[in-house]
Amino acid sequence: MLLRQAVAMSGKKSTAAIGRALLSAQSVTDAALAGRARTFVAPAAASASKSKLAKKIRASRSIDMPTLHYEGKSERAIDGNTAAAHVAYAMSDVSFIYPISPSTSMGETVDKFAAGGRKNVFGQVVKVRQMQSELGSAGALHGALSGGALCTTFTASQGLLLMIPNMYLCAGELLPAVFHVSARALARQSLSIFCDHSDVMAVRATGCALLSSHNPQEVMDLGLVSHLASLKSSVPFVHFFDGTRTSGVIENVSPIAYSAMKSLVPWDELKAFRSRGLNPQHPIMRGMGQDPQTYYQSAVASNKFYEAVPHLVQETMDEVAVLTGRQYKLFEYYGDPEAERAVVIMGSASKTAEETVDYLRKQGEKVGILKVRLFRPFSTEHFLAEMPESVKAIAVLDRTKEDMASSLPMKADVLTALSDGGIFKTVVGGNYGLGSKEFAPRHVKAVFDNLQEKVPKNHFTVGIVDDVTNSSLPLGPAINCIDEGTTQAIFFGLGSDGTVGANKAAAAIIGERTEFYSQGHFNYSSQKAGASTVSHLRFGPRPIRSEYEIEDSPGADYVACHHTSFLPKFDMLSKARQGGVFVVNCPWKTVEDLDVQFPASLRRQIAEKEMQLYTIDAHAVATSVGLPAKRINQVMQSTFFNLSGILPPEDAKEQLEAAIDRMYGKKSPDIVRSNKAALAAAPDNLNRVKYPKSWLSAEDTPESLKVVNPSKTQYSKELDDFSSGFLKSIDARKADNLPVSAFSPGGETPIGQSAFQKRALAEEVPVWIPDKCTQCNLCSVVCPHAVVRPFLLDKKEKENAPTGYISRKAKGGELGGLDYTIQLAPYDCTGCAVCVEMCPDDALVMEPQQK
Repeated sequence: MLLRQAVAMSGKKSTAAIGRALLSAQSVTDAALAGRARTFVAPAAASASKSKLAKKIRASRSIDMPTLHYEGKSERAIDGNTAAAHVAYAMSDVSFIYPISPSTSMGETVDKFAAGGRKNVFGQVVKVRQMQSELGSAGALHGALSGGALCTTFTASQGLLLMIPNMYLCAGELLPAVFHVSARALARQSLSIFCDHSDVMAVRATGCALLSSHNPQEVMDLGLVSHLASLKSSVPFVHFFDGTRTSGVIENVSPIAYSAMKSLVPWDELKAFRSRGLNPQHPIMRGMGQDPQTYYQSAVASNKFYEAVPHLVQETMDEVAVLTGRQYKLFEYYGDPEAERAVVIMGSASKTAEETVDYLRKQGEKVGILKVRLFRPFSTEHFLAEMPESVKAIAVLDRTKEDMASSLPMKADVLTALSDGGIFKTVVGGNYGLGSKEFAPRHVKAVFDNLQEKVPKNHFTVGIVDDVTNSSLPLGPAINCIDEGTTQAIFFGLGSDGTVGANKAAAAIIGERTEFYSQGHFNYSSQKAGASTVSHLRFGPRPIRSEYEIEDSPGADYVACHHTSFLPKFDMLSKARQGGVFVVNCPWKTVEDLDVQFPASLRRQIAEKEMQLYTIDAHAVATSVGLPAKRINQVMQSTFFNLSGILPPEDAKEQLEAAIDRMYGKKSPDIVRSNKAALAAAPDNLNRVKYPKSWLSAEDTPESLKVVNPSKTQYSKELDDFSSGFLKSIDARKADNLPVSAFSPGGETPIGQSAFQKRALAEEVPVWIPDKCTQCNLCSVVCPHAVVRPFLLDKKEKENAPTGYISRKAKGGELGGLDYTIQLAPYDCTGCAVCVEMCPDDALVMEPQQK
């Protein structure tokens, strides 16, 4: 209906005219819908204690807003993967998927859309099939394309490499398709599930166009551009964006409705593509073998298609801009129009670079950046048109590492473009951000500072300390590029405890239900479930460009510790601002308790930074309302909204309860009820701690030292050099500061390191009841972390056992004279309770670790 209305308003049949009219028609429809949807009325006079956001609640927002709708027009807080899936589903007949981090949720979302009966822009439910591997997905995609079906797939890292043979085929046979890639590091000396561009650079020779998006909004917009341009050009596209950073970050995105996308479909090109499909009704041959007489000429025959790609992509960007109001270019310059120094960059780091350019220009520096979107084919014409003539020195930043290459990929293209244009400037290159290494404004500044040198360093690294080959650039202190009015919060949680899910919901509530923009970035450990997670939330009155973790300048306004094992391990307050809020999930309420349980270094930091200290026993609250002890997410989320003042308490409660209905509504009513009870109980259990000034000079006592090293006994091994330097740095989240010399080439590490890694994650641990035990050892067999350890003791060992050591006579004739015992390692336990469930004799029970 909206499309017909747009056609009537345009009075023409051109795509651009219809697009402009559609935008107008959509605005009219939005206004009408908004008028009908105004059901929430903010209080007429909010008290002074209420948040300034109270007056800015978006009245047009439904509190029961469902998953991203195909005709969604309201701004949503979603991640890059969801944005990509929204567009890919709209423009595909078939999708072949296979899970690989961090792209998995794209395939899952498309599968969910299909299961729910969503129709694409062609009025069909997309056929989604999960294959046995990425190689299978690519092979099936090639086959479906050959039959004239529009196809897409989603992958990353080694998964993308498995698709390379079929990518060459799709490109060589001029089959339009889109590979949505959340760019991820390749396994080199070790595996990494985090971001860089190594995988994308490995496919740059396949003949597929490479289009880069820099944030979730661009993923939505340029995802559509890639599908449309692929159809127009008959060239397959790799649409990529930074894995874990762009793929997983929650930001405000304006969705494109499917009816709007349909108005841009190039129907003639689509008809031509379908007519080329292999069909017995009009048979042709494709994919034949060719000898030296014909292969070369046949390959060159496609050149005109590739040469047309840059202009077709820019044309498509312009059409999408008419529809959305968001204009993109193949290369986009940002900065001083008469800049003398420029950085060429691609990916999410370009947003960080924008912030830094604004900061440096305020200091009087003539700097700018050139953002790359269409990397393949690399258009010299468009590149030179965007680069200011005043630029004297250029630094090209590649987020990849190519051993033994004379130049990194993007730098090589820049040098070629300048040479082809007869332009000669100082050009240096380096890499950054491998494996999601942080890239913040101080790193961008270091690159610009390098260009000021008489002879700038070439082939540099930034963000690490290379004391082996001396390639690294020197770094200065953190610089504050955050927009005024932006609030920042850091949450330290455990994988699978619900912290990340709760913070995603919080980012969505702030971004969708208020006039503020929100951003949620989530740092996961490679150990996944049971390991530490750090959530970084920002919200403010302007779009957030800070694609990096919260730094000590200006610092976090709110810091939350969701597990007591973090207290002696992490320097959680190093990034807290003066006078900020610090919330600890723990059972201790008094200063006397905290004197024993908090390390002296933490107490000193709290006093020096004048933190507002709160404690809450979230595990006790969770169990009191019928939730498992580890499911503390609702308690801690309620605490955050209560203390931060983002929304008035009643508004926050209403929004959080609606979020629970959306998350758990299809499960048991008891689960919904328990989660809502946890929300309601949190404020009453919050405890403000008034600590003494003596904490400024706090010193550790024997009791607090025991907290710092809870598992240390007279029998503990002494840490070796590797464990004390390398492993402990990783455990404390301080390994970013390790120099290159601390690592062994080739990635070798000594074995047996788990003996020194006592994570103390479990709230409850197994306790052995010897009189019930039949000594079957099944508990030891099923324990996934070797926590349950059976031993046999001879007479001498039993005599030397410490006081309180429990054992029983060993069963079995061949074990005469020996005693049997089960030893449990509570600081290695994750609390899974598999041993208790599998014990046939009820000889193990779970007890609170604190007890």
